Amino acid sequence: MLQRIEQGIDAVTRPVVFLAMAALIGVITLQIISRVFFSAVGWTEEVARFLLVWITFLAATLAYRRRRHIAVTFVVDALPPRIRQASRLLATLVVVAFMISLIVIGYRYMQIQSFQKSASLRLSMTWVYAVMPFCAALMAWTSLVDLVSLVHSGRYATVNDPDSDAHDP
Repeated sequence: MLQRIEQGIDAVTRPVVFLAMAALIGVITLQIISRVFFSAVGWTEEVARFLLVWITFLAATLAYRRRRHIAVTFVVDALPPRIRQASRLLATLVVVAFMISLIVIGYRYMQIQSFQKSASLRLSMTWVYAVMPFCAALMAWTSLVDLVSLVHSGRYATVNDPDSDAHDP
């Protein structure tokens, strides 16, 4: 059940990142064309910046879900199986704690910035900064699914990804 929810989150996140990338390309293209042939469209720089921030955080959740972030595991891999399992559980608990603290800090920062408006679009900066607690919550969820999977099967839960070569041995 947990892995189905995880796959559902993944099925939504991937197209959102793709569409945001397409929008970013479109906005930057508009910015270049308008600067070369006309006068610059003022809002394009701001939209491009906000899209890039959201894409970065959302893509980080996708990478985290697939274990594509940089990891040095040779020490853990050399440990005896029971100690390796315990170290993986401990590391996952640390990640959950960090993500929960990032959710809290991100939410507080959203509240602090809620009175600020963006320069061109007059968009509440709450929407821009919402990406931090939102993506931290997604990564915390992934870590909790991993924690349950580690306890029950001794292996990390993985998203069915035909491109993935990052499987837990």
